[in-house]
Amino acid sequence: MWALLVLIGVASVSAHLQDLSFDGQKVFRVIPQNDEQVEILNFLASIMEVDFWQPDSVTLVRPKMQVDFRVEAEKSFKVEDLLKESGMEYQVLIDNLQAALDAQFDSQARTASHSYVKYNNWNTIAAWTADIAAQNPDLVSRSVIGNTYEGRPMYLLKVGKSGANKKAIFMDCGFHAREWISPAFCQWFVKEAVETYGKDTVMTTLLDKLDFYVLPVVNIDGYVYTWTNDRMWRKTRSKNAGSTCIGTDPNRNFDAGWCTLGASDYPCSSTYCGSAPESEKETKALADFIREHLSTIKAYLTIHSYSQLLLFPYSYTYNLPSNYQELNSIARAASKELASLYNTEYTYGPGATTIYPAAGGSDDWAYDQGIKYSFTFELRDTGRYGFLLPESQIKPTCEETFLAVKYIANYVLEHLY
Repeated sequence: MWALLVLIGVASVSAHLQDLSFDGQKVFRVIPQNDEQVEILNFLASIMEVDFWQPDSVTLVRPKMQVDFRVEAEKSFKVEDLLKESGMEYQVLIDNLQAALDAQFDSQARTASHSYVKYNNWNTIAAWTADIAAQNPDLVSRSVIGNTYEGRPMYLLKVGKSGANKKAIFMDCGFHAREWISPAFCQWFVKEAVETYGKDTVMTTLLDKLDFYVLPVVNIDGYVYTWTNDRMWRKTRSKNAGSTCIGTDPNRNFDAGWCTLGASDYPCSSTYCGSAPESEKETKALADFIREHLSTIKAYLTIHSYSQLLLFPYSYTYNLPSNYQELNSIARAASKELASLYNTEYTYGPGATTIYPAAGGSDDWAYDQGIKYSFTFELRDTGRYGFLLPESQIKPTCEETFLAVKYIANYVLEHLY
């Protein structure tokens, strides 16, 4: 078997995943049963480019864990042979990635302008932030909290009725460039807040008494790149000194157990932690804003995909947060709210034990800043489409997630500190 592995590897080390066409690329799901099978996956990753979807990196793979990864078309048969030979259980989740990519765009709303039920590119989202603020001056205002590495303005929307001494909830989307359903939710949330104000009593009370800071896309440069060059791009687009590899994982770039568990100090890794905490302009802008508003921000929500999880601290340590019981009961109730609409099942709990350890995340950092209600959502699905969730699922995904966010916001309002 090792001879087979070496044969696969020789030609692949220099191959890159920058190919614009994903024709014939496959996404596999395996469940390694023991350390030897984990070792085989590690070796596989060392001899060819394997894009790990779940978990984020081969270093996090453990026995009995569900592992989703993508391989290039010309390697897929060899990988399949290897998996068969090793006796590892596997299934092909996506047989042809290009077909799945094309199938994403199945929305009936074929409009060139902004739509809440399709994926919008960055220019469309940026224009939307201006429009929604202009159309709802009593409820929405827009500001710029910084610029990205490539010089794009980072727009932040503040949603709520103006009032004195209001507390706030901060929510961001689009940390990882390829998680397109995430920015779609931030847009949906703002639309829903504006449309239901004055009609829905809970939402009206929330907007009267709280402000929501919504950052529709954190990693704008990366998001643009997924539309123009590589749909599977994850990181930022900053240059790394002494390396030809581009980008940092912005959700490993915060000063919370930085670059320890579940993060890499290798610039080519998809979980590269950056040269220092907040080395990325995007993470620094976000962190600076939260630090400046720490007296008012009482909850932090960050939206990712995929896996259907509702996580809370910690991810950089196995230690439990001091208000573990409270966070766990909020997550349980919010997951129940979410499931009430389409029976979508979420798993909830502390990040490190619920999925895997990951240092340098924004949720742990916010919690350690004193924001005691800090949650990470991993939206639909559980891997059938992965990062390529079809547009036809945007509406149901956003509707159910909105219920959970509304629940958390209402809890926070009733338990201000």
